[in-house]
Amino acid sequence: MDAALSKSFDIELKVLLDAIYLRYQYDFRGYARSSLKRRLTLAIDRMGCRSLSQLQDRVLHDARLFPKLLDYLTVQVSDMFRDPQYFRALREQAVPLLRTYPSLKIWVAGCSTGEEVYSLAILLHEEGLLERSLIYATDINAHALDKARSGIYDAQRVAGFTENHRKSGARSSLSDYYTAAYGRAAFDKALRANVVFADHSLATDSVFAEAQLVSCRNVLIYFNRELQDRAIGLFRDALCHNGFLGIGSKESLRFSMHAAAFVEMCADERIYRRRGL
Repeated sequence: MDAALSKSFDIELKVLLDAIYLRYQYDFRGYARSSLKRRLTLAIDRMGCRSLSQLQDRVLHDARLFPKLLDYLTVQVSDMFRDPQYFRALREQAVPLLRTYPSLKIWVAGCSTGEEVYSLAILLHEEGLLERSLIYATDINAHALDKARSGIYDAQRVAGFTENHRKSGARSSLSDYYTAAYGRAAFDKALRANVVFADHSLATDSVFAEAQLVSCRNVLIYFNRELQDRAIGLFRDALCHNGFLGIGSKESLRFSMHAAAFVEMCADERIYRRRGL
């Protein structure tokens, strides 16, 4: 893309994001521009448009198209027990301290299609904590939340899920938690009995709930610095003193304006604790 076209695209992008916010109250203005450009370029092609301006015109005048565009604007890439060492660190370092609470509230922010939610539910079940836990699973994409609620995934993915689960320090077999048929794996409804799925935007909404653990992994990388700070501020305010925050392997609190509110607990796995009084 030459300089003139790039400048035109940037102008159209700003207008589109402003229009989406005004029309649908979804705020993507604080998302990283490079990532948005890639996803919207794909959306233009897949939705049969010639430009962002045409895409904007169609989406603003036909509300039925917005959920389809939302699928391009939000990233829905996950796996169960993704980055197994993160879950092993939670199991070995955080769980012994979480056991000291009579009840637990856990917030999975940006839960996408639910793989991390079920991973945490299984881990908590294996550690005897699920029955006294309440997991809040939030995302801005209604389609993703519906899939998360269903707990049904392509059976071809289960081998990878199983290997990740094993590496996470599993105390049981993943096959104990799902039934497979017709090329799909349906996870046990009991895993989501203590899960509340809800719409929530880190860009516009306030603190979701007080929690002992917040897990928001591979979400901050899609935000600009200002929006990252807003999200981290929400996590700080949501966590009880000495509560745990887990973020993605390519993310950091180091340059956040809220960094002083946290203590690094497991550096390699990006697990932090909210400073106590």
